[in-house]
Amino acid sequence: MKPDEITWTPPPRDGNRPPAELRRILRLFRPYRGRLALVGLLVGASSLVSVASPFLLREILDTAIPQGRTGLLSLLALGMVLTAVMNSVFGVLQTLISTTVGQRVMHDLRTAVYAQLQRMPLAFFTRTRTGEVQSRIANDIGGMQATVTSTATSLVSNLTAVVATVVAMLALDWRLTLVSLLLLPVFVWISRRVGRERKKITTQRQKQMAAMAATVTESLSVSGILLGRTMGRADSLTKGFAEESEKLVDLEVRSSMAGRWRMSTIGIVMAAMPAVIYWAAGMALQTGGPAVSIGTLVAFVSLQQGLFRPAVSLLSTGVQMQTSLALFQRIFEYLDLEVDITEPENPVRLEKIRGEIRFEDVDFSYDEKNGPTLSGVDVTVPAGGSLAVVGPTGSGKSTLSYLVPRLYDVTGGRVTLDGVDVRDLDFDTLARAVGVVSQETYLFHASVADNLRFAKPDATDAEIEAAARAAQIHDHIASLPDGYDTLVGERGYRFSGGEKQRLAIARTILRDPPVLVLDEATSALDTRTEFAVQEAIDALSAGRTTITIAHRLSTVRDADQIVVLDGGRTAERGSHDELLQQDGRYAALVRRDTELAPAPS
Repeated sequence: MKPDEITWTPPPRDGNRPPAELRRILRLFRPYRGRLALVGLLVGASSLVSVASPFLLREILDTAIPQGRTGLLSLLALGMVLTAVMNSVFGVLQTLISTTVGQRVMHDLRTAVYAQLQRMPLAFFTRTRTGEVQSRIANDIGGMQATVTSTATSLVSNLTAVVATVVAMLALDWRLTLVSLLLLPVFVWISRRVGRERKKITTQRQKQMAAMAATVTESLSVSGILLGRTMGRADSLTKGFAEESEKLVDLEVRSSMAGRWRMSTIGIVMAAMPAVIYWAAGMALQTGGPAVSIGTLVAFVSLQQGLFRPAVSLLSTGVQMQTSLALFQRIFEYLDLEVDITEPENPVRLEKIRGEIRFEDVDFSYDEKNGPTLSGVDVTVPAGGSLAVVGPTGSGKSTLSYLVPRLYDVTGGRVTLDGVDVRDLDFDTLARAVGVVSQETYLFHASVADNLRFAKPDATDAEIEAAARAAQIHDHIASLPDGYDTLVGERGYRFSGGEKQRLAIARTILRDPPVLVLDEATSALDTRTEFAVQEAIDALSAGRTTITIAHRLSTVRDADQIVVLDGGRTAERGSHDELLQQDGRYAALVRRDTELAPAPS
């Protein structure tokens, strides 16, 4: 059973758990609390300055103009201009600091998710679409930009403005203040309902965006284009994408219009409130109530409008925060994924690595329901020795090799490197010790030199060329117009299978690991290309502990030891000649290969 045949299941979730705890979200801002405190000071100063303006206006209307005091009028007018200037300056500074903090929080989230995914087991990636992973990092975190960059500042700013304005209104006229605040509880109730509605739609929208991203990633890759065109499915793929896009259109419209009429009603009522205040003041005067001066009335209406703007903004912020909870939930789901393979608290670091590998009574199972993949495997590979592992498909060959670099951990027994359990080693030691060349070679969309230098970032040009010569790929690279600066293309499609495999070998030679794992490195190649690649592998294997997972037995005849796996157990072991003499499973596999081998041309 190979790793790509398993099913990864995310950890169970408690349906009653809040989607994203507010405290956890607030912890994201903790490293920047100093800057946020400065934003709070600016917000408070801005709110106080804003409240001063209506009082200046009242003095202009009730005192300076009626009494003809031009000097006072000039000072009051200048004061109103200065408050506007100070508000603008404070606003620019708030925006700069809050946006910087927000972007840093987004950077922290992106980095945390990426680092978490780097630690996830292979099983996660074999059952998770690449586009889904990309969507979590790009769309979900990107969708939170407005929340993390401006919501916190907006919340503090508007809350401070509301409190300061209400205090100022009470100072002007407490009766008119009560009239102005009567409908606020209704508005809060409406906004909460709208927020819950938009949150549900946002969750659906982000899932649909992830599905679209996965479709694009799969169908517009080089492999996807080749498959679609050769199968004549281009129109069908376009139609399927259009259907997915149509679903997203509907969700975007629903998200935009959710609660729009209710929020518009709030806006209408608030816009009508000045008329209500004028009416209430007039009626109070007509019925013998206390008179309100024109200056007080105008100043109060000005404050009221100053109250409603941050109040509406607060309600909208509440809606936005509830919507963003759906995005935070999706991000936290990834951050909460359990990491199976971790370093011990006090890892062992080997400075000098000999390369002896031991499999001691190794058991391994991907899923307890499907039974063990490996059972009771005992094999020793001396330092500098070679082991070949053969057997039918699903016998556990690749799984055994993946236990050495800890791509998976044993479920029983242990695997040791130079006598130390690989689970006790630090990751750096394992990375230096074990090199893997697999059947599926992965190359980045970068230059040949950059792809090789991925194994050793500080490698010189001479070292890169020497590794390419050892892998028998230098002459081909040198013949290219741009030489080592040639772009390999998406997933290396500018190179043939054998060329890509030799580039992978050159990359491993550059790393110079003492232990080498070859996982069916030539099984997908034709006979002539396999011969060329095998020569490069022989050069790579010289002097190293080598574990070869083979499908074609022609590549393992010279191994010091050959192990035949069957059903996850060791069925036979010995040299090539010894196993032929036993005339068992290995001999049968050799006869099969001989019968299937192409006739010489």
